[in-house]
Amino acid sequence: MSSLFDEPVADGGTVDPGAPLAVRMRPRSLDEVVGQTHLLGPRAPLRRLVEADEPMSLVLYGPPGTGKTTLAHVVSLATARQFVQLSALDSGVKEVRAVIAGARRELTYGGRRTVLFIDEVHRFSKTQQDSLLSAVEDRIVSLVAATTENPYFSVVSPLLSRSLVLALQPLDDDDVRAVLHRALTSDRGLAGAVTLTAEAEEHLVRIAGGDARKALTALESGAGAARAAGGDVLNLATLETAVAQAAVRYDRSGDQHYDVASALIKSIRGSDVDAALHYLARMVEAGEDPRFIARRLVIAASEDVGMADPTALQTAVAAADAVAFIGMPAGHFPLAQAVVHLATAPKSNAVTVAIGESVADVRAGRAGPVPPGLRDAHYAGARQLGHGGTYAYPHDSPEGIVPQQYPPDALVGRDYYRPTGRGAEATIGARLAKLRAIVRRRR
Repeated sequence: MSSLFDEPVADGGTVDPGAPLAVRMRPRSLDEVVGQTHLLGPRAPLRRLVEADEPMSLVLYGPPGTGKTTLAHVVSLATARQFVQLSALDSGVKEVRAVIAGARRELTYGGRRTVLFIDEVHRFSKTQQDSLLSAVEDRIVSLVAATTENPYFSVVSPLLSRSLVLALQPLDDDDVRAVLHRALTSDRGLAGAVTLTAEAEEHLVRIAGGDARKALTALESGAGAARAAGGDVLNLATLETAVAQAAVRYDRSGDQHYDVASALIKSIRGSDVDAALHYLARMVEAGEDPRFIARRLVIAASEDVGMADPTALQTAVAAADAVAFIGMPAGHFPLAQAVVHLATAPKSNAVTVAIGESVADVRAGRAGPVPPGLRDAHYAGARQLGHGGTYAYPHDSPEGIVPQQYPPDALVGRDYYRPTGRGAEATIGARLAKLRAIVRRRR
């Protein structure tokens, strides 16, 4: 949950009253931040670091629109440090070294430390990231690096070991409402000039999709339209006109939200591509969080299509990545492509059944020791314990497969995965029968 936005305020003072509402309402202190309680609540890690004014380096990890840049600037303001921002898209080693040299001068002659914010740090090469190490190690700069990708895969290990990795979360609906209410009443915002109807507020929350900037931008547009019409109440009709997005009404209890999502997945499962596209359109037009839609499609690709069409999961994951990369409204194209692929693909829940049964057996205590031949034999004394001694290396066989016991004794002969005869599973089933016959043949 976060009410943070993307660009920092130039300083902690007065903001241009003509600036966009999202800029005027940007948090100036930790206490103004709505959400992110796991980072900013009492005794939470970021609050402790800031209040103690400790030299620190952070890696902020989260999806687009969660306000990593602004959080970095708020940290800078809270600690009275110099704030310098670089983008990995247009900065290289030369620019990094120049900032570090300036930070060293500022520390030596001004006694002030520097917060170096690097946006999209995952786009930095290993060499570029390595150029930061000595300055971070010597605390010449406090690095705050932002990334939308898993930092454990996109940031070099030495930099990670010198930084605190913090995962940011998107706003929930209550947080969006809190941001809107503050903007409506604050002197930095609309200062009570406009009020919201309940329907308009729900629509703003819906179209925000967890992004406070999006909510405030829509609010500002709607408020401008209401005042232009001579009114001081922003209703749903005026808001729809201002943001050019129809409100596909969900009831306030949220039942319709889940009903439409359920109908989408069940239409995909039932191979009705047209109904599935209809429900996708309703969700998109209602301002549903596209990440929520993408997650449901990724689940459906494994749960309902599975190995009957192994490429379905690839398409669903690609659609999720595409939505995160290009955003909305263009993101509805890859979502629609994924829906069409999943709805028209052959269906199988064999993978779903297989993992369900295997988990049930584990929970029921049907496990047992790993066969000695499969145990780790890469440490001193392992062979004396009998580990790996009977292991048969499959690649030594012309067929690449050998008779060998892989499961614990209690599960020998247990078939979890039972492929259907639909789609690619017809071929997989035939091959699986041969594989099991060889593997389970007594040596």
